[in-house]
Amino acid sequence: MQASRARLFKEYKEVQREKSADPDITLVCDDSNIFKWNALIKGPSETPFEGGVFQLAFSVPEQYPLQPPQVRFLTKIFHPNVHFKTGEICLDILKNAWSPAWTLQSVCRAIIALMAHPEPDSPLNCDSGNLLRSGDVRGYQSMARMYTRLAAMPKKG
Repeated sequence: MQASRARLFKEYKEVQREKSADPDITLVCDDSNIFKWNALIKGPSETPFEGGVFQLAFSVPEQYPLQPPQVRFLTKIFHPNVHFKTGEICLDILKNAWSPAWTLQSVCRAIIALMAHPEPDSPLNCDSGNLLRSGDVRGYQSMARMYTRLAAMPKKG
């Protein structure tokens, strides 16, 4: 546990030092628990998520970095690789392709890349996956854009 705590403190210092280095990601550690983090990520440009800000919750195991963190969307998102109700994310690096070289920041980057390049053949959201697998890209983008507007964009007025 001491090694994981040291690694997380190192990542925390790096995040503080490089706050402006990646304007698409804001990573924040819970004040009272180094194993709990939140992130705000911006929807990638030229996707239905553009203009949205999505909140992620990280639960880091005591065996980190030997084991991956658990990450889920707190913001509702219509995406084939994200469970609509729980926010669970289907991403290989969070499961069997994890490496201790990954950091919480690089996990955020991988999630942004997944948002831009969905994998409809391993869906957690079957409705979304089925739209893409059947070739209805327009329908998928329309639904994803609608949920982005409803859940991930600041309310005007």
